[in-house]
Amino acid sequence: MSNKITIYDVARKADVSLATVSRVLNNPTRVKEKTRNRVLEVIKELGYRPNAIARGLASRRSTNIGLIVPTLSRASISEMTNGIADIADKYRYSVFLNVTHNERELQTDSWENMIASQVDGVLLASDQMGEDQMDRLLNETVPTVLLGFKDSQSRVPAVLIDYASAAYEATKKLIDSGNKDIAFLTVEEKFETNPEKEAGYIKAVEEAGLTPRVLKFADKFETSIGEFKHFFEHEKAPDAALAIRDSMAIGFMNAAIDSGLSVPDDIEIVGFQNTQYALMSRPQLSTVMVPTYDIGAVSMRLLTKLMNKEEEEVEEQEVMLPHAFAWRGSTKN
Repeated sequence: MSNKITIYDVARKADVSLATVSRVLNNPTRVKEKTRNRVLEVIKELGYRPNAIARGLASRRSTNIGLIVPTLSRASISEMTNGIADIADKYRYSVFLNVTHNERELQTDSWENMIASQVDGVLLASDQMGEDQMDRLLNETVPTVLLGFKDSQSRVPAVLIDYASAAYEATKKLIDSGNKDIAFLTVEEKFETNPEKEAGYIKAVEEAGLTPRVLKFADKFETSIGEFKHFFEHEKAPDAALAIRDSMAIGFMNAAIDSGLSVPDDIEIVGFQNTQYALMSRPQLSTVMVPTYDIGAVSMRLLTKLMNKEEEEVEEQEVMLPHAFAWRGSTKN
C-alpha cells in the first residue's frame, strides 16, 4: 500500500477522531476494545505506517506546544503570544499555532489535531467554550492551560484577571466623576469574559442607585461602525460608557465625535485591554490595563510545570493576575 496513507485517512475510514487513532497507537488501553479493534483493522487494511510523531517518541516527549487562539486580528492576542513565545524559547519548546476564527467546530478539530500530533501540552484561548468542549479537555491526559478565561467549575488550570472587579472599579470611577447615565458596550455573542465584565458594571451601577444601560452591537468592527453612527443619530447619548474592549470603545468614541459630541466633556469613554490602539486614538483612550503579555508568559510557565509533573510546585490552578487602569484623555480624570 502507498506510504502516502496518513493518520487522517485512518481516522476517516474508521469514523473516529484523530485523537482516538493516536491513542490506539500510543496508549491503546485508554480506548474501548471495540473501537480499538476497528481502528487496528483499518490500519492493517490501509497499510498505514505511523511516523515517529504519530507513534510518539521513545521519551514520550516531542518538545511541542499547541497554541489555539480564536483570531490573530486582535492586538491582545499578539501580546499574549509574545509572552508565550519568550518563555517557550527559554525552555526550548516549539509552538504550533492554530486559529479557529471563533468557530466551535474548528476549535474542537484544532484540539483533536493537537492531541493527535503528540504535543506535550496545549494553551487554549477561546471566546466561546461550551461545556461539551470543556468535558473533552477533562477526558484528555495532555496538560492544558486556559488563556485569559476560566472553566466555570475551575477544573482546568487557567491564567486571567478578575474581570468583574476590573469592570466594577472602572464603573465606580465614572460614577464618582458625577456621571448618571453610564452605558456598557458589549456584543450579541456570548463570549467567555463579557458576562463577568457586565456583572461588575451592573453591580457598581445598582449600588449607586442608577439604572443599567447595556448596549449590544455587532462583534465585527466594520459592521459596528455603522451601528454606532445609527445609535448617535437616533438614541440619547449616555454621559459615559465602558466597553468590553479598546477597539469597540474607540469606534464608539469616533462616532460620538462625528455626531458633534466632545470627548470627554460631553461623554466619557473607557476601554478594556490597554492595547496599542488606546494610545493611537485621539483623544487617547482611558482603559482597564489587562496584562496580556504576562497572561501568556505565566500560562507558559504553568504549563511547563504541569508537563514536567511538578504539580506540587503549582500553588494554585487558577492564577489571577493584577489589573490596573490608565486614565487618559477620554475621561475627565
